[in-house]
Amino acid sequence: MSDIENIDSEMRRKRKICVVIIGRANYGRIKTALEAIRKHPDLELQIIGGSSLLLERHGKGVEVMRAEGFEVDHEAYMAVEGETPLTMAKSVGLGILEITNALNRLKPDVVLTIADRFETIATAIAASYMNIPVAHTQGGEVTGSIDEHVRHAVTKLAHIHFPATQLSGERLIKMGEEPDTVHVTGCPAIDIVAQMDRNFTPEEIEQLGYQGVGPKVDVTKPYVLMMQHPVTTEYGSGHDQVMETVEAIKMTGMQAIALWPNIDAGSDQISKALRIFREFNPEVPVRFYKNFPPETYARVLANAACAVGNSSSFIREGSYLGTPAIIVGTRQHNREHGRNVLMDVPHDRQAIFEALQRQLANGRYESDPVFGDGRAGERIAEILARAEFRVQKSITY
Repeated sequence: MSDIENIDSEMRRKRKICVVIIGRANYGRIKTALEAIRKHPDLELQIIGGSSLLLERHGKGVEVMRAEGFEVDHEAYMAVEGETPLTMAKSVGLGILEITNALNRLKPDVVLTIADRFETIATAIAASYMNIPVAHTQGGEVTGSIDEHVRHAVTKLAHIHFPATQLSGERLIKMGEEPDTVHVTGCPAIDIVAQMDRNFTPEEIEQLGYQGVGPKVDVTKPYVLMMQHPVTTEYGSGHDQVMETVEAIKMTGMQAIALWPNIDAGSDQISKALRIFREFNPEVPVRFYKNFPPETYARVLANAACAVGNSSSFIREGSYLGTPAIIVGTRQHNREHGRNVLMDVPHDRQAIFEALQRQLANGRYESDPVFGDGRAGERIAEILARAEFRVQKSITY
């Protein structure tokens, strides 16, 4: 390359990509894309951190991000206390205000929003109303709860789409999105599990030992992983629902790792139930944690004898890892999944226990790359660098 070409290259303005991250799972779902955007010569990474990502009681994931080298350009405090349908709606309204202020200051060329968390719609509304192109990951999927509504609403506000699976991409086109804006990239969360060493590091074993509360778990021996979030369309049922799950784990006699629920309406009900269970069952070998860095969580999932609850990670990363998984209730109803999952098990301790026995007896499954092959992050960065964005959408029906 000549000196003139070098100067031209340095003077060429980079396209500013602003990624809005609102929770621990959000970060794991986009981390490899953040890395790829940061490394790309034609892109500049901006990050807005908001909602539960900033809260201590949810593990303060923003500190994990910073420890891993990511600069957060704006902190958007938008989570209204209460974890009820009312506070969810208010959080979205506050999120629109906070994110709008951040976008006005940062002036990105493209805003990237992630998946289907209820706060995600605040990002899409703020950016689209400001005539900033919106890129959206994991659109076109089908599930239960409020996530179903949010995901498709964000699709209609978005200008470019990064679905995780071929079937999801086809759904987006059926919804009227232009085929040349739909790019099946896979899910960046799969990149982490595809590239990592699945063995725990000594530092992680130490971390698992001194963090959390409850009896210590020996991760060199079989354990169950539990993570159960509220089902917002079944608000008021979370306490009883999660009690059935932890009682089923108790029936197995196995040690278990349990992660705290997300911030959806009903989170307090589940948290209260877990505290009550812990208080009245101190001898049961379940250890409770707020949050893990993405790689640590991936290794916890990879080495689990079985995962139980309703986390989409059991379906996404779990399918690639071959971890036996049980999805309890309707939160993931109709979601595309691999062979490793037993879906829609009812909130009944005996039914959950029997499903656990079945999955434990089966053991590990073969890897199923339904949600990606481990290169989603680099694909997303490359498309963001070269795509032509049209703020005025042309929808076909």
